[in-house]
Formats: sequence, C-alpha cells, structure tokens
Amino acid sequence: MIDLYYWTTPNGHKISIFLEEAGLEYTLHPINIGKGEQFSAEFLDIAPNNRIPAIVDRHPDDGGQPLSLFESGAILEYLADKSGKFLAASGRERYVTLQWLYWQMGGLGPMAGQNHHFRNYAPERIDYAIERYLKETARLYGVLDKRLDDHDYVAGDAYTIADMAIWPWIKPYAKQGQEIEDFPNLQRWFERIAQRDGIKRAYARAEEINPEDGVTMDEQARKHLFGQK
Repeated sequence: MIDLYYWTTPNGHKISIFLEEAGLEYTLHPINIGKGEQFSAEFLDIAPNNRIPAIVDRHPDDGGQPLSLFESGAILEYLADKSGKFLAASGRERYVTLQWLYWQMGGLGPMAGQNHHFRNYAPERIDYAIERYLKETARLYGVLDKRLDDHDYVAGDAYTIADMAIWPWIKPYAKQGQEIEDFPNLQRWFERIAQRDGIKRAYARAEEINPEDGVTMDEQARKHLFGQK
C-alpha cells in the first residue's frame, strides 16, 4: 500500500519506524544519497526537494490517484491520521504531540545535523561552528531531559509520532559530542524506546540495506551531499 523511498539516516528511520510500529504494508525503495540517487527524475517527481524520505500511498483514503508526500514530519502526520495510530484525532493531546514533532523538525534535527556536519564532515575544522552547534545540541537535549522528568513519553503518557521523530536523532548522540549520562531522564526514555519491537525491526531492515547505517563519505558522496547549487 505504501511505497517508502528511504535511506538509513535519522529522517529515513522515522518513517520505517512508524510503518513497522503501525503494521502497515509497505515496499521499501532504497535511495542511496551518497551515490546521488536522490537526483533521479523519477525521485524528483515524488520529492521535489531531492531529499529522503518520501512516500507514495497507492490507495489513499479519498479513492483518488496515488498520493506522494515528502518531508518526514508531514509523512508521519499523514500516516498517523490514515492508520488512526500514534496521534490523537483531535483535542489537546493531538497538539501536544504535534508541537514536539515540530520541535524536532525545526530544532533538534537541523541543529544536530549541523553538529554532525562540522564535527565529522567539514573539509576544514571551524572551531566556532563546532562549539556553536555542540552547545545548541546540548541545550536541546536539556529541553528534552526536562520534559521527560515527569512524562514517560515526549507527548505525555502515550508513545506517539513525536517519540518516533526524536529517537533516531538521539541515537547518534556520541557523534554529536553528547554524553547521554548527563541527561538521565532522556537516557531512561532512550533505552526504553530502544527495546520496542518496531524499533528493532526498522533498524534490522536498515542493516540489510546498508550495514554502515549512514553514508560512506568519499569524494563522490561529498559532491552529491555538499556540492549542490
């Protein structure tokens, strides 16, 4: 029913986690972003921003033509509404969940992504950039740690798409220069989510596709990922 265009990055993992957790039928189409497969004409028709993930729902609820979607947050919200799972249909609970989903999309993801880039991939060391994104990532971890002080899950008492969006961005905490032990509430949540069967199945699929769980950063990959105009 769902075609998932995917690579083994935090944003890609969000959608495979949802599909596994919700038990939705899907076909996984690997898009190797290190080889530039995101620039193919076929993928551009689905994802005009040339970024993974993207989906095509072959049987949308309105009965119309297949529906393509890009942007991981929009995809999570769509799939949650379609399946009736992991997002309240209305009311306060829905908007609490969505605010944390958007917090990840607008804050944790971009800041941790820049952290990754300047710490691990930049061709020259820029101390100011490294320190700036290291500290901002730590601040965001602190926000999450405080939230989880008196909540079992990010949006409250229930596991939601907010947890699915955030967890893959916490998993590479060491590459972000973070000591997860400094955030005990976050660590408790992180370790509990890691034991979920849906998480394990999603990452097992990633292992099948790309055992390195990321991008092999050779000169070709650098050109595709960082040399775009």
